Amino acid sequence: MACSLVQFCYFQDLQAARDFLFPHLREDTPSGVARRDPSKSTNWEDDGWGAWEETDSQEPEEEGTTCKTQKTYWLQDCVLSLSPTNDLMVIAREQKAVFLVPKWKHSDKGKEEMQFAVGWSGSLNVEEGECVTSALCIPLASQKRSSTGRPDWTCIVVGFTSGYVRFYTENGVLLLAQLLNEDPVLQLKCRTYEIPRHPGVTEQNEELSILYPAAIVTIDGFSLFQSLRACRNQVAKAAASGNENIQPPPLAYKKWGLQDIDTIIDHASIGIMTLSPFDQMKTASNIGGFNATIKNSPPAMSQYITVGSNPFTGFFYALEGSTQPLLSHVALAVASKLTSALFNAASGWLGWKSKHEEEPVQKQKPKVEPATPLAVRFGLPDSRRHGESICLSPCNTLAAATDDFGRIILLDVARGIAIRMWKGYRDAQIGWIQIVEDLHERVPEKVDLSPFGNTQGPSRVAQFLVIYAPRRGILEVWSTQQGPRVGAFNVGKHCRLLYPGYKIMGLNNVTSQSWQPQTYQICLVDPVSGSMKTVNVPFHLALSDKKSERAKDMHLVKKLATLLKTKSSNLDLVEMEIKELILDIKYPATKKQALESILASERLSFSCLKNITQTLMDTLQNQELESVDEGLLQFCTNKLKLLHLYDSVSKLNSLDFHSDTPFSDIDLAVLLRLDEKELLKLQSLLEKYKQENTRTAVRFSDNKDGVLPVKTFLEYVEYEKDVINIKKISEDEYVALGSFFFWKCLHGESSTEDMCHTLESAGLSPQLLLSLLLSVWLSKEKDILDKPQSICCLHTMLSLLSKMKVAIDDTWDSQSVSPWWQQMRTACIQSENNGAALLSAHVGHSVAAQISNSMTEKKFSQTVLDADSEALTDSWEALSLDTEYWKLLLKQLEDCLILQTLLHSKVNSRPSKVSLLQAEPLPRLSVRKLLEGGKGGIADSVAKWIFKQDFSPEILKLANKGGVENPTEPKEGVNRGCLEVLEVDMDLEAISDLLHLAYKQFPCSLELDVLHAHCCWEYVVQWNKDPEEARFFIRSIEHLKHILNAHIQNGIALMMWNTFLVKRFSAATYLMDKVGKSPKDRLCRRDVGMSDTAMTSFLGSCLDLLQTLMEADVSRDEMQVPVLDTEDAWLSVEGPISIVELALEQKQIHYPLVEHHSILCSVLYAVMRFALKTVKPLSLFDSKGKNAFFKDLTSIQLLPSGEMDPNFISIRQQFLLKVVSAAVQAQHAVRKDEDPSEDAVTTPFGKDQDWPVLAVDLAHHLQVSEDVVRRHYVGELYNYGVDHLGEEAIFQVHDKEVLASQLLVLTGQRLAYALFHTQTKEGMELLARLPPTLCTWLKAMDPHGLQNTSVPIATTAKLVNKVIELLPENHGQYSLAVHLIEAVEAISISSS
Repeated sequence: MACSLVQFCYFQDLQAARDFLFPHLREDTPSGVARRDPSKSTNWEDDGWGAWEETDSQEPEEEGTTCKTQKTYWLQDCVLSLSPTNDLMVIAREQKAVFLVPKWKHSDKGKEEMQFAVGWSGSLNVEEGECVTSALCIPLASQKRSSTGRPDWTCIVVGFTSGYVRFYTENGVLLLAQLLNEDPVLQLKCRTYEIPRHPGVTEQNEELSILYPAAIVTIDGFSLFQSLRACRNQVAKAAASGNENIQPPPLAYKKWGLQDIDTIIDHASIGIMTLSPFDQMKTASNIGGFNATIKNSPPAMSQYITVGSNPFTGFFYALEGSTQPLLSHVALAVASKLTSALFNAASGWLGWKSKHEEEPVQKQKPKVEPATPLAVRFGLPDSRRHGESICLSPCNTLAAATDDFGRIILLDVARGIAIRMWKGYRDAQIGWIQIVEDLHERVPEKVDLSPFGNTQGPSRVAQFLVIYAPRRGILEVWSTQQGPRVGAFNVGKHCRLLYPGYKIMGLNNVTSQSWQPQTYQICLVDPVSGSMKTVNVPFHLALSDKKSERAKDMHLVKKLATLLKTKSSNLDLVEMEIKELILDIKYPATKKQALESILASERLSFSCLKNITQTLMDTLQNQELESVDEGLLQFCTNKLKLLHLYDSVSKLNSLDFHSDTPFSDIDLAVLLRLDEKELLKLQSLLEKYKQENTRTAVRFSDNKDGVLPVKTFLEYVEYEKDVINIKKISEDEYVALGSFFFWKCLHGESSTEDMCHTLESAGLSPQLLLSLLLSVWLSKEKDILDKPQSICCLHTMLSLLSKMKVAIDDTWDSQSVSPWWQQMRTACIQSENNGAALLSAHVGHSVAAQISNSMTEKKFSQTVLDADSEALTDSWEALSLDTEYWKLLLKQLEDCLILQTLLHSKVNSRPSKVSLLQAEPLPRLSVRKLLEGGKGGIADSVAKWIFKQDFSPEILKLANKGGVENPTEPKEGVNRGCLEVLEVDMDLEAISDLLHLAYKQFPCSLELDVLHAHCCWEYVVQWNKDPEEARFFIRSIEHLKHILNAHIQNGIALMMWNTFLVKRFSAATYLMDKVGKSPKDRLCRRDVGMSDTAMTSFLGSCLDLLQTLMEADVSRDEMQVPVLDTEDAWLSVEGPISIVELALEQKQIHYPLVEHHSILCSVLYAVMRFALKTVKPLSLFDSKGKNAFFKDLTSIQLLPSGEMDPNFISIRQQFLLKVVSAAVQAQHAVRKDEDPSEDAVTTPFGKDQDWPVLAVDLAHHLQVSEDVVRRHYVGELYNYGVDHLGEEAIFQVHDKEVLASQLLVLTGQRLAYALFHTQTKEGMELLARLPPTLCTWLKAMDPHGLQNTSVPIATTAKLVNKVIELLPENHGQYSLAVHLIEAVEAISISSS
């Protein structure tokens, strides 16, 4: 109840405004900023408003204090104005201005808060060299009857050094401009309508006053309001049509030339005042002397006060009616037609012109009316003192003036005298706060005959002077006129204090009564913290210490707070002191505050709290009824009842109560109305769930279950109208309160009947108790599953709660849903602890059936009196709508339990590399989540689990067939190698059992194709988060291939391509085409978003996907569209459409277009796989082919057809031969250090493609001769010395004659190497015996092209024989081949 400084708004980006107004501060980047992380943005617009504060602390002192001072105190050099309704703020400097508007945004803590953001910024000057000197934000009232009290819009009034006063909208649109005096505008001030507090107070008119160096202009508020509205309408209509011309009414103003004063700095327009008869005679005598005549009625006068020099304060009085108001022609800022130059699109047509766009014709300045002379009547003469500012109080009786001596002088406006002075406030900024007394806070005293001794009567008004001393960085609040300082706050030396002194313009004595706008009287702007604060002052601080009981009470409250904090061993003594203090407090509101602080103390015991509250209660009851505050009495009564309840529950929990009743499975079956088979199934499910749940959950021992401190208890509950309610508390706090009531009962350690009776009699509703009971039961799942006897306790507790009054309505019909049981089912549906939820549902179902049977039996016995009715046994259950809902819930909870058990199982124990994405925990399931997850929610949950475990799609097929009896004997379609790996890495049997159980429970939702589709999508989604994990994409393609239905397969593949792949694929294409080779890692990461290794795998997987898409398109015509069913228990599921449904909605692909993309993908994959150079992939295609790439695969595109240009075919052939050479080199290059038995080459992410076959297939599509590719493949195999594979590949070549010629050359190279490069004696002798023709031919051979020179001569002999077979006898090289046979035989003989 003391003064407080409250933050009510923040700045979103104040630094942006500073940098706009002070560009030199932005350009001079301090060294601290230069040292920032280069990865962060250096743009000034991206930095927060607090960034400069950090740089200041890092800046060395020797760089000069000037820059630092400017950056800290920049706000002092600006013109500031805040709308009193807090909906607009203006910061201006020289020609520039920034308009800030408030927006609701979430803070870092998640709370909504108001933040000022830049709404408009720009230059305001129209004439050369003029600067802003003053600004006002005036909110204008709405004229609509349905207005909520907020202003219609806010007008910004700006004064300039040129003498112009201009009016703008919130968006910076200029409405009108007035030149009323040619001197610079010094100050703008506004007065709005206020309802007179007393009948004798003169009603003040609204006005805008403009101060010039030697004149004051006052514009009538009504005239200004109408003109501004008309101008705003003109702007809107001109913007819409361009030819509207509404002439607004002229402005009515008065202009006074102030005389007999040297300089004027600031002013205050007091308004119209009427002198009393005595003051009238005194004034007339002073002015006219002894013989002055006095009028019968005192004249009305407008009073003005100025501060400056000689005199320091001047008082001016202008008689009303002495001069007629001047009428000004309103200079509209918008033209009447769009063809006007002001509507030039380049100049913004609603703004102002830039200097380069001004019209060449010099505008004539409007005529300036002369001022009416007004002499100073009197003042406070002080030749050395110079006034700096003056601030008028809200009730127009006082004014505070500052001077250059660091003094603040309080003036009595009516008498014209100084009544108080404060020293030591140099450069002070001042404002006022007016507080109206709250009549409800008044307290009648026993002997109080004052007019304010009761709550009836007028509200008193107090005024406080707020002083901000920037030199000391302190904000002070003083009570006026002669009151003490009532508040002081350290706020820093760089703030600005804003005091508008007006409210909303456009109100009158009728409309202002219905309007209660939220306005701030005073505001402190802190640029360092980026916040705006206001001061809250309680009214009682205005009362003097001698008369203020409130001040004494506040002193006692502070003493009480100190006493509660001190540690004392003697609690009895503390209790006595607290009783004395609280009884000494007079005001009921303060007494209530004191009692609240006592009850919130952690140091006081329960008995102490109860005694103190009881003492206060007794004291109140012993007082006279008239003097007792009913609110305080009711508060004490309620707290005592809560303390009594706490005491009763604590005593019940502390009793040594143990139930000795034996408990068996048979008893449990009877209790839950289950047969033996159903009970065994339930126990088996719960046991599996408990085992898997124990692995995942870590629970720390908590010995405080059922214990709740009294302070916490009182914070959680409240007593109101004989009913105990629970406050808005968190879930954990709710469970703690429920544990306090029921935990001991659920453990059989407290009497259930006694507890229910105590809680019911205390005023807790059955619905509230049921909610608390279920919150405890569902949150303590682990303890409950470990202690089956708690089920019996829950059954007893639920039965007792259900029998309470208003629990189950007596008029409840079996064909309608009972709200009581619906509340319980809702709690079970929402719970993520499925084991506890299933048990509570069984108990609820049992109790509901028991109550329903008893009610039905009563009705049955009443209707059939004369007949012997058949006995109703416990096994018989009355049919009702609730029963059906219970059965549905039990089935849903059982399904959810099985699914949760599966998702919690950890079957993968291999220490392989685990991605961070796979390490993320899976969310817990509830029936509500599954019902809201859509038709694919169940499969999606299992897919997330499969991704986390990362096992092969084969496992899903095995589990669907009913498990794996012998893992070493693979079934049809299962890869033996895959199973061997799985057998080592995982517990295959455990996976199979869990999945088989889930399949059985969800035959539709987990149908194999549906599950594969969701797994495929889950893997590709996770891959998209981290493209470096190429194995995720590979696994996704594996699942895609396992989808049997071609319609689903086609849709999923197409969605994957459109959503995740085509953008990266096109980026990879353009990058590789740009660099003309396989790009380096840095370029891949920059353009495609992944490394070069990952991009290679990506292209390979894309190729697999496109081929799968083409296969699916062929197969889909032979298959029917699948029907997606849902299990009966989950028919009410709602939520997003499933992936499979989306897949089935996909259009059919255009096969040739997919094939076209597949060719490009093969080319890209080959370039990356073998790091090929000088290859531009898009150069292999003509313009039609290029244009068709990356289009929608379902669209019909114009593709290349007919004969291709020979140049393209030549480039394509070179590329394919290069691919074949690279593939053979990669597979068969001589590796000295490696085991030659390793024939299968694998890529870093799996099995490699069969590149020769792929090259032949590409040749077919690219119109290249396939035989050329095959011949080249055979030649490369022989070149690398893999003759046995070459012999096999020869069979696929059609033109064997050409092949033979090529192989003949290769044979010659081998022989040339054997004869010429070994240089043996035998070789030279053999060379001499060879025919000259053969010798010449061999010498012409270049053996450097051979990749494998260590081929045995016997193998070469086979090759020569093969060439002889392939060459016809009439071939030109046949004789050469025959000679070669002889030479080879001779070499083989000599070598042997």
